[in-house]
Amino acid sequence: MSWARDTLEALKRIILLEDRIRSLTEESQRLMDKCQDLDRRLIRMEAKFELLERMATPSRRALPEK
Repeated sequence: MSWARDTLEALKRIILLEDRIRSLTEESQRLMDKCQDLDRRLIRMEAKFELLERMATPSRRALPEK
């Protein structure tokens, strides 16, 4: 009878491990999606700041020669 109980306990552990792995996989996918979204947003912000910096700096023009 002990071997049946041990087998059943081992099967329960396997099922719980599979459930945990599935949950962790789903959570890691959500985190990866969020990171990609944040990365895209950061790139857009950097581009805007670079554009603002270019517009704010005076353009240097050569003085006309005499």
